[in-house]
Amino acid sequence: MVSIAIALSRKRWAVHYHRQKVETMYDFQSGGDFERDLNLDELLKGIDKSRLISALNVLLDTTVGVVDDTGASVIGDNSSKTVDRVPLHGELEPVGFLQTRTAVPSERLSAAADLMQLILRCNARYLLASDIHLQTQRDDFEELQRRNVALQASEARYKKLSESLEIRVKEQVKTIEKAHLKLYRNEKQASVGRLAAGVAHEINNPLGFIRSNVATAASYLESFYEFNALIDNGASSKDLRKVWEERELSLLLDDFKDLMKESLEGLDRIAKIVIALKGFSRIDQTETERADIDTIVRQICQVAESQWQQKAKLVLELSSETPIQCQSAQLGQVVYGLLGNAVDAIETNGIIRIRTAVRNGAVVLEVQDNGRGIPETVLPHVFEPFFTTKEVGQGTGLGLTVCHDIVKEHGGSIDIVSQIGKGTRVTVNLPVHNAIQNPKES
Repeated sequence: MVSIAIALSRKRWAVHYHRQKVETMYDFQSGGDFERDLNLDELLKGIDKSRLISALNVLLDTTVGVVDDTGASVIGDNSSKTVDRVPLHGELEPVGFLQTRTAVPSERLSAAADLMQLILRCNARYLLASDIHLQTQRDDFEELQRRNVALQASEARYKKLSESLEIRVKEQVKTIEKAHLKLYRNEKQASVGRLAAGVAHEINNPLGFIRSNVATAASYLESFYEFNALIDNGASSKDLRKVWEERELSLLLDDFKDLMKESLEGLDRIAKIVIALKGFSRIDQTETERADIDTIVRQICQVAESQWQQKAKLVLELSSETPIQCQSAQLGQVVYGLLGNAVDAIETNGIIRIRTAVRNGAVVLEVQDNGRGIPETVLPHVFEPFFTTKEVGQGTGLGLTVCHDIVKEHGGSIDIVSQIGKGTRVTVNLPVHNAIQNPKES
């Protein structure tokens, strides 16, 4: 007899399958019975019963029927009139019987039973494999569903976290941008402050000699007051001439004129410095005006004289004489920034040349020094915000950035050429006919 021995139940096999998935959990052997979990009707599931019973009828040359262990007909003849009957065994007891209406030789009947049990065994394997496959598919599907739910939950968490991080990043970017803008504006204010410090020195020089001249002139007036008193008291011409000559009042009178002339020149210089500083201090200027770069250069060089006169000789080669529509205070800041950088690049006894000209419909400003120069690796970054080669605390790295932005706002361009040990030349091109763009901080 051929039979099937099931090592483990399907449920237990499924559990072990998910734990190991490598071990064969069932074993079909010869000489045993069918698994008892499957009844005869289940073992015949999917088999063409009419063809099966027809084949058995032909093989045994009689009418054949198959009943289950309760006697209920499953296929074929269901008559209770049977002559021969042979059991179809399960693991411990029959799961059904093969029966005939007439006597059949035992060997033929046994062969038919073996064939029937072989069919049942094969079908049992197929059914068990099918159940296992379906259970595996079901378990895999449930696992995929569980993972999908977990993935969706994880995705929701990450999405929420991403949205939160995006909001925080935007807030940080706004904070940084505000800080950068504040530093940018502070750099403009600081340039006015640095210039004001130099202007104080420039104003103090003429104020010093004006004060000295006025004091001297006051002492001269005392002599003239005394001479006038002699006249009021009726002194004779001879006495008056004698006093005039003794006190050298003619020389005092000539010197008095010179003192007043020098003082007036000093006051004119102070007035020009104040006017230049007033124009330069309008760093938040938004309206435009017609101005020529030559005048702006002269004003800046005048008010910033104290910054360069101790370190370098300033050579002006100004020949543009072409007014442009501009924000003059902003361009003044560009000139001041470039002049300051040239001064910083020079150790001592340097030369700074500032040239202006008109070329190809543009006003050209060049500031050239013979200072230390800029390394090639640094040159591409000089206009980047906060980039500086100075020591910490000695620069914000915004000076050239501000210059670059102002020039761009005027529709122009700014370029730098430098060579180590020979100096640097900065060239600014400003179109004669241009439209001022919105300032960076607006």
